[in-house]
Amino acid sequence: MSIIEERRTEVRAQDITYRIAVATRTDVDRAEPTPRVMITLEAGGPEGQPVAEGSLDLDVAVAAQVADLVADGLLSATATGRAPRRRSAGRPAQQGRPWNAEMDAELESRWIEGQSVAEIAAYFERTPGGIRARLPRVGCDPENPGCYLPVPPSRRTDLDGGDPD
Repeated sequence: MSIIEERRTEVRAQDITYRIAVATRTDVDRAEPTPRVMITLEAGGPEGQPVAEGSLDLDVAVAAQVADLVADGLLSATATGRAPRRRSAGRPAQQGRPWNAEMDAELESRWIEGQSVAEIAAYFERTPGGIRARLPRVGCDPENPGCYLPVPPSRRTDLDGGDPD
């Protein structure tokens, strides 16, 4: 057996700790090596006593269907089903979302007008760090409000027609 990839996680629910390991492997000792997925679950109570344990050994071809089946079974077994994911409190609504050309133009315009990072972040519903990271991409100097980045020597054109050296 040769392990290709392995992921482990630990989840606490009330006073029980669940440890889950998922490993993708290939049985190289078989005549025809077959990719497999091994899922192992262990759960321990507050004193470390075993509460649950088990494992699944699946062919990769059916792993996705089994995952859906397990998820559906778990959801139907709970009274309320899966709670919708909520954003963290205070997280800006647009954080992590892609920028487009119009937003970049607006960002550049507001920075050159002299607005602060905090004001721009509030306008775009993003974090101040996200604004500071985006400013150089639109040619603005995040260290100098209202200023563009200087053009590096390698990108300057010789305006007087002479040799740049």
